[in-house]
Amino acid sequence: MLSRTSLASWQALNVHAKQMKFRHMNEFFATDKQRFEHFSVNAPSLLLDYSKNLVTQETMLKLMALAQESDVITWREKMFSGERINSTENRAVLHTALRSGSEQSINIDGANVAQQVAASLDKMKTFTEQVRSGDWLGYTGKRITDIVNIGVGGSNLGPQMVTEALKPYSDNRVRVHYVSNVDGTQIANVLRPLNPENVLFIVSSKTFTTTETMTNANTARQWLIASSFDEKSVAKHFIAVSANVNNVSNFGIEADNIFDMWDWVGGRFSLWSAIGLPIALDLGFEKFKELLVGANEMDQHFCQTPLEQNAPVILALLSVWNCTFLGAQSQAILPYDQSLHMFSAYMQQAEMESNGKSVSWHGNAIDYPTVPSIWGALGINGQHAFYQYLHQSNNIVPADFIGSIESVTPVKGHHSTLMANFFAQSQALMSGVDEQQVRADLKAKGRTQEYIDKVSPHKVHKGNRPTNTILMKRISPKSLGSLIALYEHKIFVQGIILQICSFDQWGVELGKGLANEIQQELEQNITNGNHDSSTNSLISFFKSSFR
Repeated sequence: MLSRTSLASWQALNVHAKQMKFRHMNEFFATDKQRFEHFSVNAPSLLLDYSKNLVTQETMLKLMALAQESDVITWREKMFSGERINSTENRAVLHTALRSGSEQSINIDGANVAQQVAASLDKMKTFTEQVRSGDWLGYTGKRITDIVNIGVGGSNLGPQMVTEALKPYSDNRVRVHYVSNVDGTQIANVLRPLNPENVLFIVSSKTFTTTETMTNANTARQWLIASSFDEKSVAKHFIAVSANVNNVSNFGIEADNIFDMWDWVGGRFSLWSAIGLPIALDLGFEKFKELLVGANEMDQHFCQTPLEQNAPVILALLSVWNCTFLGAQSQAILPYDQSLHMFSAYMQQAEMESNGKSVSWHGNAIDYPTVPSIWGALGINGQHAFYQYLHQSNNIVPADFIGSIESVTPVKGHHSTLMANFFAQSQALMSGVDEQQVRADLKAKGRTQEYIDKVSPHKVHKGNRPTNTILMKRISPKSLGSLIALYEHKIFVQGIILQICSFDQWGVELGKGLANEIQQELEQNITNGNHDSSTNSLISFFKSSFR
């Protein structure tokens, strides 16, 4: 099969990129007073301004031509209709069905997906109401006050990010805690202040064999039994989200307390399913449904809006433009809202686990840059940490600025200060300041010529650093759902354009397999000579420290 580089649109963009590297965004804003109107779109619950990118109308037309030649529209239809676009695992990709609210039949292996989703949501609602109302009782007849979610990757990061983001909407009927790290310090710290009589554990693992998750689950089980002196107490204090009914039952969890997990939902896209139970328990089921509604509204925008006004498509094309054609190697996600303090980490997993690959869906080595490394933090904190790098490093890092017009927790004077920084930073990254301006400013401040000559080169900012600005009215279950779905669809479009299978994660599997082998060596004092000399020596050094 032909590489994307053979497409006429790809070749045209290669030529265009060489020309655009000599242009500056200041020039674009100076010659087009309506640049914002020309390079911004409204989408459900948010505004996307992409005018501070190194693009012209010609650039966007060429990028749209690439999307058309890459058959983005056809692939979009395939995903939503349940075709097995996860080709390496022969699976459908239907996380969108989890929030569609549709009764339209999509059959996978003889089962109607819509019916499965509806049944799962009904079960989640009933369970959530039982726990939150106090009807679900522990082994001593006491109500549940604390939820401990045990999972890793998508079974942890998505729900935790959402519950952190939507804390202002919680009524605190239950307290939700998360355990993902197999380092015993985390689970010990979570369990130490809790009373086993009041704790409900959610164990989320598709196979119910994931080493990290099951290590923590077994520790939690032992902790409970040490208090109750009865293995039957597990049935009152554990539920599971899994596809492996046998393993869950052997653990001691009753069949009625197992929630479905389907192979057509990838872990990093699963918070809309029963993986989102911690969200529903924390907020109440109705607010969980608002999250689904927000995501579905973005789904409809993605499906129904022409490509040139389609926010996820535009974000994906800009990423391809900045990384593949202009050579950026990383991208920053910079929320200016405390509620989104985990959003950068969540997007790091979503994009890098999906598209951090070097082989096309045809099995051929890819001969062009694919996606950037994703990193970031809360914007204000970043300003006093890594923004120096963003402004003056030789490496250009495109950035997404995410902010809210209204704070969920208004405190007089704070939000205007926050948003002043939000607007100023993207402007500074774009416009920069040249040496002539620096010298004039220093002279106006009465500095000596010697000082001006010495300091001026250090204060020059070249600018021309691309940013996107995403602005919401406020963080809410609905707007957060839209924001997450925006990036999910961006990742999908990226994968189609770059010919990457976005829905497997073989790199994750390799490390897990090797870890299982080494764990046996550590616990059973086995020596395996198959490792390289460094790994063998490190294992020996580790073992010798316990002698």
